[in-house]
Amino acid sequence: MSQEKIRTMSLYTATCLVVANMVGVGVFTSLGYQIGGLTPFVILVLWLVGGVCAFCGGVAYAELAAALPRSGGEYHFLTRIFHPSVGFLAGWVSITAGFAAPVALGAMAFGNYLHRVNPALPALPLAFAALAVITVAMLASARLRHWFQNVSTSVSFLAILVFLAIGFFAPAEGSALVPQAGDTARMFSKPFATSLVYVMFAYAGWNASTYVTAEVRNPSRNVPLSMAIGTIIVTVIYIAMNAIFLRAAPAAELAGQNEVGLIAGTHIFGVAGGKWMGLLIAAGLLAHIGSMQWIGPRVTATMGEDNRLLRPLAKVNAGGIPIYASFAQTAIAAFMIATGTFQSVLTYVQFTITLCSALVVIGVFVLRVREPNLPRPVRAWGYPLTPAIFLIVNGWMLWYLFLDKPRESLIGLGTILSGLIVFFLSAPRKK
Repeated sequence: MSQEKIRTMSLYTATCLVVANMVGVGVFTSLGYQIGGLTPFVILVLWLVGGVCAFCGGVAYAELAAALPRSGGEYHFLTRIFHPSVGFLAGWVSITAGFAAPVALGAMAFGNYLHRVNPALPALPLAFAALAVITVAMLASARLRHWFQNVSTSVSFLAILVFLAIGFFAPAEGSALVPQAGDTARMFSKPFATSLVYVMFAYAGWNASTYVTAEVRNPSRNVPLSMAIGTIIVTVIYIAMNAIFLRAAPAAELAGQNEVGLIAGTHIFGVAGGKWMGLLIAAGLLAHIGSMQWIGPRVTATMGEDNRLLRPLAKVNAGGIPIYASFAQTAIAAFMIATGTFQSVLTYVQFTITLCSALVVIGVFVLRVREPNLPRPVRAWGYPLTPAIFLIVNGWMLWYLFLDKPRESLIGLGTILSGLIVFFLSAPRKK
């Protein structure tokens, strides 16, 4: 199949993919885990730090996506920069955690939200139903996939804007958002670092378009632009949404709760309006799940092209859809829904994908030194400061995450290392 035939994704669709990857589970669920050790003002700073960190990672990925244009994301970058084994480990993480786990978390949140709207609806079957429907939609034609992603993301985005506009003028029943004594110290504390885990999970997806580079028109221009535009839009949305969540509902009601959007919506719109808000959030989660189900199998298929043991996963149908890779990701996500808890799955996935993202950003430095003459249509803005900020913030977060959640962190490390066994068994094919 020629490159022209598969390059059907516009800048708008690529940006929608980035936005839908980010605006999903995290922003509607994680605030409840941040209240307690942090003041409202520091929580807003936390979300700003997350946005800056995501943008710094995005400019690094943009340089690599333009210089090394091929679908696969971390798998492709690390294989090209370091060694096939390193790339394989990153791809292995994408298969087992990077996409399947967020799909599982999105489906679980979807079920929880609908259950809170109507307690007669069981959360777990709803999660499985969402996973099944989205999988079928992603296996359909390219036109249907693009239509679903554009419409679901746009509707979700418009619903968020309405929520923000009404919430801004609604009576305040929650916390004041002004700085308090000791806030500076709180920004460098352990609770800030561990809360950053939930924030960075919410921003995960800023690199989404690098996984489908082969499907994007004019990728050297549109892939970097989609990441930059998407990250800036989402950062503004996240700060505004959390400000309204904190302002609308008392902290005691939000603490420890997953469905913070529904709780805040009930205070703003009343009980009936809050239920409608819960339904809109659930619809937005479908867009998030769809974007992950679109991108993830492409990474798996790219790995199958290069590795003998995974070769069946590279099989695509007449429309270029990796069908076996899609089924594999769905099966892993279903297993996580059936066996995991929301918080443990989130910690596990964030530890593993942050390690891989950090390696890619390190690769920008390596490639600059080793191949200074490599054509770079896009260069990382603010280099070397922006990649350094990304690495410092994420390294600080990972250290405290390991100390706070050693079990989940070790499981994440074990998942990465188990990929080495599969790599050596798969005997990468020579080009």
